[in-house]
Amino acid sequence: MMETFGASVSELRNVALANSNGGLVEMEGFKHRVDDIISKVDKLEQKVHDIENFYSSMNKKQSNAPKGNSATKDKEKEKNVPSIKKQQLDASRREAAATKRMQELMRQFGTILRQITQHKWAWPFMQPVDVEGLGLHDYYEVIDKPMDFSTIKNQMEAKDGTGYKHVREICADVRLVFKNAMKYNDERSDVHVMAKTLLAKFEEKWLQLLPKVTEEETRRDEEEAEAQLALQCAQEAAHAKMTRDLRNELYEVDMLLEELRDTVVKRCRKMSTEEKRKLGDSLTQLSPEDLSKALEIVAQNNPSFQATAEEVDLDMDAQSESTLWRLKFFVKEALEVQGKNSGSMGGNENQNNKRKKELCDAIAKTKKKTKKPT
Repeated sequence: MMETFGASVSELRNVALANSNGGLVEMEGFKHRVDDIISKVDKLEQKVHDIENFYSSMNKKQSNAPKGNSATKDKEKEKNVPSIKKQQLDASRREAAATKRMQELMRQFGTILRQITQHKWAWPFMQPVDVEGLGLHDYYEVIDKPMDFSTIKNQMEAKDGTGYKHVREICADVRLVFKNAMKYNDERSDVHVMAKTLLAKFEEKWLQLLPKVTEEETRRDEEEAEAQLALQCAQEAAHAKMTRDLRNELYEVDMLLEELRDTVVKRCRKMSTEEKRKLGDSLTQLSPEDLSKALEIVAQNNPSFQATAEEVDLDMDAQSESTLWRLKFFVKEALEVQGKNSGSMGGNENQNNKRKKELCDAIAKTKKKTKKPT
């Protein structure tokens, strides 16, 4: 579609330049209108590109996603889908509510943590290990990530956004405190036994809170899935509207092209008999593909002309001036491209021979059924 618009604009410019009998002022007017259409076509091309990318990504997601109940999906799409902006606002509210619920869980976890840290055996784990004071020269070789309860408490109370986001993160650090002590100290040492005992007590208390944590995680997953579905539906609705708007804009541009083409055609000079003869000769030099395109140009202004028939009867004198000028510039550009392509294929003799045979067949068929003006 966009290539067709680009070709039509280029064609109009060439026809206008070739028939510039109205002077510089009129030519400037044509040039301004053509430039305006080019600008609109460029913007439409970008919109088409965006829409194609969106639906391409959607198709990939749908092909990779597990197949569910199609009737349910269709029913969801038929609902009145809120705008993307409203979806984003709802998502922010859900996230705020989820954050508040998680903070409540962390508050309850804080109760467990206080019970553990108030135990008589918790004192070795309250502060970071004094590696230098105790002469533990190999400590950092054995322990990858040191942890203690004061560090956990500071991170739980952090207000700058660096604190814990999930209660499981705190749980993992509490376990790390005891596991580090058990890893570094011998099984028969007091610190190892104290850490093992407190870890067992912590796990018992954690199991009491775990159902609430699991329930919250399940709720978050469900809300996230619903939010993704709603956002997807909103995006599809937005792109559907964009597609409808784009269709209307394409129609408007098409109307502008038709109006400008009519204006240009009214000012076209008549093509001479010699120019028609040369044009007819040039048609026989086209490749089969370009010849088909040229015949389609003829068919656009002549519905009864069978461009796709095996044999065609093309009378140059019966064609309108606009059709002749469009053919002239199409043939000129097509032959220039053919010349460049044939030059770049010089190293492949078999391919050249095959192409020559196709061209000869096309020329023979065209010459046989084409009436040329005297």
